[in-house]
Amino acid sequence: MNISQIEENVKSLIKKINKESFIYDMLLAYGTPKNTITRVKKGSRNLSKNENEVVIKKKIFFAHFDKDIDQEFERLSKDSSTQKHDPRFVIATDYKTIKALDTKLDEKIEFPLKEFNKKFDFFLPLAGIEKKEFKHENPIDVKAAEKLAKLFDLIKKDNPKSDPKSLHSLNVFLTRLLFCYFAEDTDIFPQGLFTDSVGSHTQVDGSDLSEYLAKIFEIMNLEKRSKNTPDYLNNFPYVNGGLFAENHPIPMFTKKSREALLDIGDLNWAEINPDIFGSMIQAVVHPDQRAGLGMHYTSVSNIMKVIEPLFLNDLYEELEKSKKSETKLRKLLKRLSEIKIFDPACGSGNFLIIAYKELRKLEMLVYKKLPNEMKFSYIPLRNFYGIEVDDFAHEVATLSLWLAEHQMDVVFKEEFGELKPSLPLKDGGNIHAGNAIRMDWGQVCPNNEGEIYLIGNPPYLGFKMQNKSHKEDIKIIFESFKNYKKFDYIACWMYKAAKYIVGKNSRFAFVSTNSLYQGEHVGLLWPTILGDKLEFFYAHPSFRWSNNAKSNATVTCSIVGVRNISTKEKIIYNNGQEAKVKNINLYLTPSRDVVVEKRSRPLSEFPKMLLGNMPKDDGNFIFSETEKNEFLKKNNDAKQYIRELIGAKEFINSSKRFCLWIEDNDVKEAVKIKDISKRIEKVKEFRASSTDKSANQMALTPYKFREQHVAKSNSMIIPTVTSERREYIPMGFLDKNTVIVAPNNAIYDPEPYLFAILSSKMHMVWIKAVAGRLESRIRYSSVLCYNTFPFPKMDKDKKEILKSLVYKLIGVREKYTSKSIGDLYDPDKMPVELLEVHNEIDREVEQIYRKKEFSSDEERLAFLFDLYEKMIEEDNNG
Repeated sequence: MNISQIEENVKSLIKKINKESFIYDMLLAYGTPKNTITRVKKGSRNLSKNENEVVIKKKIFFAHFDKDIDQEFERLSKDSSTQKHDPRFVIATDYKTIKALDTKLDEKIEFPLKEFNKKFDFFLPLAGIEKKEFKHENPIDVKAAEKLAKLFDLIKKDNPKSDPKSLHSLNVFLTRLLFCYFAEDTDIFPQGLFTDSVGSHTQVDGSDLSEYLAKIFEIMNLEKRSKNTPDYLNNFPYVNGGLFAENHPIPMFTKKSREALLDIGDLNWAEINPDIFGSMIQAVVHPDQRAGLGMHYTSVSNIMKVIEPLFLNDLYEELEKSKKSETKLRKLLKRLSEIKIFDPACGSGNFLIIAYKELRKLEMLVYKKLPNEMKFSYIPLRNFYGIEVDDFAHEVATLSLWLAEHQMDVVFKEEFGELKPSLPLKDGGNIHAGNAIRMDWGQVCPNNEGEIYLIGNPPYLGFKMQNKSHKEDIKIIFESFKNYKKFDYIACWMYKAAKYIVGKNSRFAFVSTNSLYQGEHVGLLWPTILGDKLEFFYAHPSFRWSNNAKSNATVTCSIVGVRNISTKEKIIYNNGQEAKVKNINLYLTPSRDVVVEKRSRPLSEFPKMLLGNMPKDDGNFIFSETEKNEFLKKNNDAKQYIRELIGAKEFINSSKRFCLWIEDNDVKEAVKIKDISKRIEKVKEFRASSTDKSANQMALTPYKFREQHVAKSNSMIIPTVTSERREYIPMGFLDKNTVIVAPNNAIYDPEPYLFAILSSKMHMVWIKAVAGRLESRIRYSSVLCYNTFPFPKMDKDKKEILKSLVYKLIGVREKYTSKSIGDLYDPDKMPVELLEVHNEIDREVEQIYRKKEFSSDEERLAFLFDLYEKMIEEDNNG
């Protein structure tokens, strides 16, 4: 049973709560077999003898009480008689409130029973869907980043040069500092060597610190040293690896900055997580990012969504198949030593670091099955490649890989008693500085042989967020593409990665915004990128990407794996569930390959949808309510030319705006009113002076909107932009005198049943797949959403049923006149009876498609794509 089915079951459960059977209904909703529930009811599986309790070993301890639920719940949670049955959940309710404890994760929850549908995911382990345990941000990472930010600010204050060469030298200096701090706390150096030496050998005022650090950095690059080298310098070992190879000027220090440097050394750097810390340090040198230290960090769980299906799962399968054959195990070790990982937008390296750690862990598992083998890691950092445009992030990525290698060596020693020397450092990862879009990836990471996996989280940057340089990059890659200027910046990485892997033993998967798999992007981008040689082989279609930083970056993302066409299985991951499918199409659904293209007329038997009326007036036709009232005080006879103006903002938030509305046959009388005449003249001047030729033409009729659509009886407004959180797009009927303003959509004098279809879940599922996006919000358009929506022909009886449900829906809405439409359709505030009517509409609309119920939105969408394909074919054949 998947999460969508469970959600629907829970919604049904709370519509009519039966106290006698509630716990059994709940278990059934989460997929507990009926015969198990029958045995519990009869007592053979119920371990409790109390009337108000149901206990199933390792599953639940349920009790209901008439009063004192808080007190009774606390008693149950701690009672030894409860614990002896080892229940996953302890649940108590008085049928108004429900309280529960997840004993495994030690998490509690409390909520009104009627809101069970909002909290149902807490109990998903009952259905075998386990919750992930996320590692929260390490306090030492935050503290270290904050202290480094303080030191950076002090150094910048005393060393104000900001030319590229000086900034690069400062970046290298900070990277070297980080290595020294880490080395003295992890036995690479003698304990406390760096901080103690600085504290003991330099002046309190910091005047000689620069000179002292220059000597330390220089000596650590010398393998052979003079006999006259003083002991305080000889205490520092030869490091190599290129970390101290180049001669860079050391910044000047003061008393305050010296104290800050020593203060940082007091932290325990052995506890630093290089995969997280590198991203946090990146924020140190970008003060505008300080508010959210760590906001660039991609959580380990999200990185695993990339690398597990891309290559780790295959490697673990090979381990499983090879565990009884030493020859096969050695072959796997060799394979691990040759795999190349390439992140062409690596930032501070956290994707590369996690991939490196996971491969090292797998290598250790292989060695455990080879007890007589010499234990030594053969996974070199030189197999890890990256490109990063930010100079400091590039430096930190190299350093972080070194730190990760040392940490994994320590784990290796704890497991096998073997530890290769930490120093001198070997070659670090192949991290290259530069603009990945303008570099030859084959030169960075040669792809003429071997097994290569491209991973990462390239910059998204939609059209409005791109600067001149970004737009030039996009032009370089996509100039031959139609409408390439609309592309998200990340599309450049997708295109280059596809070209890189074609015909090679290589795959790629990037985290991206889900907009690449929705709306116009799909048809414009993917058919050309994939061609007839590449395919999607796994997908996480849509999830909320976030991290554990203080200012949590949250965006709706997708992850898609791309490979050369193969007969191997394909997998779609959704809400902790995985489904093996025959195909993953460009919208990330398990349907045949199809591209939804713009249409100028509806594919189904629907009336025409028009764009709302466009004023093109420089604000001269529009009034706020206050402005309208003031205008009518002076011009009482102008009332007949004022109409209410409705756009998405007014409709959703119940706010008011008004406009001048003058028909052709009214213009002679209207211009006799002086204030109207003045406004019309200003509109004429505005249109005539425009560089837009169509606006110049409109100057000939300056008294009216560009087009003036009106209804005979009523009109329907469909907002152009709506929140992706809403289960339904809030639409509504307006009277014939209300003006719908562009860019919102309008249908004039529609039959009522149409409102039911457009308000249905089927329509919403279609919109979420094919609509464009404004940031993460849904952008509804007639040509891409409405005109393409596949809907079967239906008889009069069905239309009447839908019509009656529409009137019922309007009736429910009218009960809540004090609430805005926005509040009514907020998923956290939606009245239950409104949701129930929508559920009725959904059932009736879906019955028109097919008699069998749909089990999930994925199934709905797959059905819609199939129907779309058939209807397009019929339409083309005339």
